[in-house]
Amino acid sequence: MSLRDLLIELRRPKVDDELVSLKLREQFKRDFNIVVGLYSYGCFDRARIDPNTSLGRYCSLSRFCFILNRNHGMHFISTTPYIYNTGVGMVSDNHGMDYLSCELGDDVWMGHNSVITPSCRKVGRGAVIAAGAVVTKDVEPYSIVAGNPAREVRKRFTPEQIERIEATRWWEWDLAEMKRRAHEEPDLVYTPALYLERKT
Repeated sequence: MSLRDLLIELRRPKVDDELVSLKLREQFKRDFNIVVGLYSYGCFDRARIDPNTSLGRYCSLSRFCFILNRNHGMHFISTTPYIYNTGVGMVSDNHGMDYLSCELGDDVWMGHNSVITPSCRKVGRGAVIAAGAVVTKDVEPYSIVAGNPAREVRKRFTPEQIERIEATRWWEWDLAEMKRRAHEEPDLVYTPALYLERKT
């Protein structure tokens, strides 16, 4: 392990903290305007997640994915951040190069080396962004997207199944309820498409 990797590892919050710490969530909202819903992890790294990002509950982000909410000034004389990034210390005005916003719904999974670019402003609930995908436009709920640029491969469920899954509002469950449902209704949790079909 390199020194850089070791330093990154030492700075990384423990998984338990990432999943449930309200203090960590308050800190990221206050310091970076990054809002992270409960039970989401992989989101507490300002080097990978830009300000003005909002993540729902139960999101799973790999440690090598990125959410980018600002481009370089391609219409400026140079693309260097020295002429628009106030954090570099050379200028006191960002000249319109504000961070855009990006909203990830509940239960979004971002695979390794996936990237959300500033042109994507919303990723719907239950979406899956495949490893290596470069997302350049909004992603519909329950879609699986892959490639560069990312394109929808398929939906995770049929429209009827999505409607019935949405009706459960499962993302509002706390961990105790999730555990109870996993034990008492395992088919609903692990094979919802089959479970919902049998319930009709």
